Amino acid sequence: MTDWDLFENPAPLINMASRSFARLGERRVKALGFNIGQLPVLYLLRNGAQMSQKELAKFAKIEQPSMAQMLARMERDGLIRRTPDPADGRSSLVSLTETALEKLPAARHALDEGRGAVLAGFSEDEVQTLLQLMRRLNRNLDRMVFEEDAS
Repeated sequence: MTDWDLFENPAPLINMASRSFARLGERRVKALGFNIGQLPVLYLLRNGAQMSQKELAKFAKIEQPSMAQMLARMERDGLIRRTPDPADGRSSLVSLTETALEKLPAARHALDEGRGAVLAGFSEDEVQTLLQLMRRLNRNLDRMVFEEDAS
């Protein structure tokens, strides 16, 4: 059996980076009444959009029960509102409250503040390459998940 070097394998490196980003992001948005797990919902609804819980879970790539819990907390904290879905009386549409919308620019600024430090030493070309590689990696992962779910 060969030695497994975590720093020579993409998956652990990506996982470590993701966890560090989440910790830093959590520190930055917590004072505004958000948590880092809510960012996909905030992003998807930022322009006044309304989406069902099912749609939000699909786009955020989390399970429905986890999305239901997150939305319940967000509703309790006054960040979202639910309105009946006119196309489907059994479900509701979720949108951001004025309170959440007013806080979004500050959250965006807080998250952007550390970007320079995170990318210190990277050229603009390297940043663009990193983005392209991460997009391709995520497309591959999405395809693999879809294929496994289908089988």
